[in-house]
Amino acid sequence: MPHLFDPLEIRGVALRNRIGVSPMCMYSSSDGFANEWHMVHLGARAIGGAALVLTEATAVEPRGRISPQDLGIWSDNHIQPLKEITQFISGHGAIPGMQLAHAGRKAGTSPPWEGNQPLNDNNGGWTPVGPSNIPFNKNHREPNELNLEEISEITSSFSDAAIRAKESGMQWLELHAAHGYLLHQFLSPISNTRDDQYGGTFENRIRLTIETVQSIRNVWPDNYPLAIRLSTTDWIEGGWTVEDTIKLVHILKELGVDLIDCSSGGSSPNASIPRGAGFQVPFAERIRRETEMTTAAVGFITEPMQADEIIRNQRADLVLLGREMLRDPYWPQRASRELDQRDNIAIPSQYNQAEK
Repeated sequence: MPHLFDPLEIRGVALRNRIGVSPMCMYSSSDGFANEWHMVHLGARAIGGAALVLTEATAVEPRGRISPQDLGIWSDNHIQPLKEITQFISGHGAIPGMQLAHAGRKAGTSPPWEGNQPLNDNNGGWTPVGPSNIPFNKNHREPNELNLEEISEITSSFSDAAIRAKESGMQWLELHAAHGYLLHQFLSPISNTRDDQYGGTFENRIRLTIETVQSIRNVWPDNYPLAIRLSTTDWIEGGWTVEDTIKLVHILKELGVDLIDCSSGGSSPNASIPRGAGFQVPFAERIRRETEMTTAAVGFITEPMQADEIIRNQRADLVLLGREMLRDPYWPQRASRELDQRDNIAIPSQYNQAEK
């Protein structure tokens, strides 16, 4: 049976174990540029033993940022600072990856430590966009409904961003279609009330996601994996469902998507989400079983034995840790001790004294 420290090969990329760093916004950029914070934050997780180190949601255009402080990849000028980081990550045995994102109607908010509130034009905000002119909640600004030309431009922004990600040294791409951001907004009937080819039926609501995947796969190297994060359910009546996700995944598999990062929620502030340890793992397990797609489990995975059980029982192929990686960048090393897998993890020579 596989275990947490077994390698995993997808296309031409080999992960040294089944542990990845989940995309987590740092709200620490200026004009989208990576800086010393990102180098230390991401680099420490590579040193700590993770196999896959993903950037935060990285905006493909300025108005697609969740906050003005988000990381960006809409300009060629963003490439060089990222290249320095990817070289460091690769040099320590991890695979550098990027999550490409557009926040849609949830764009232009302050960082969490400043209240996570929508910003007006006078304090750094902007008018967001979405599939329909429905604000996320009563406090959010009303988005401009995207017209067909703008939708096409956003699709091109994603593929242009994928090219820049490759130039920056990324070897793994994840497309963010979850948590109530733009692609998820098109998927969910809660946020998409259009009556054209991008709204209404299931086939129309998935169209933007399909076209975006196709545009990226056309420019992203065949030997590099392409993943997609999906909110497998909206947790609210009338929203996106697990059955919708399974139907979509069958299509995505044929288009060259290699892994589904199985999350949930985010499309409605009124959703009742039963958060708890490993509460989203059953989604990864079911999607893996019913579609034969490689999956990643996320959400309140904190203990080594818990993570190992997910892999050993083939509930998912990869675990992506978020908050626990913030608490402990060296979680994989700790897990290797607790699971008696020290022979299956590389400890940097500079830290060998700690093992004596």
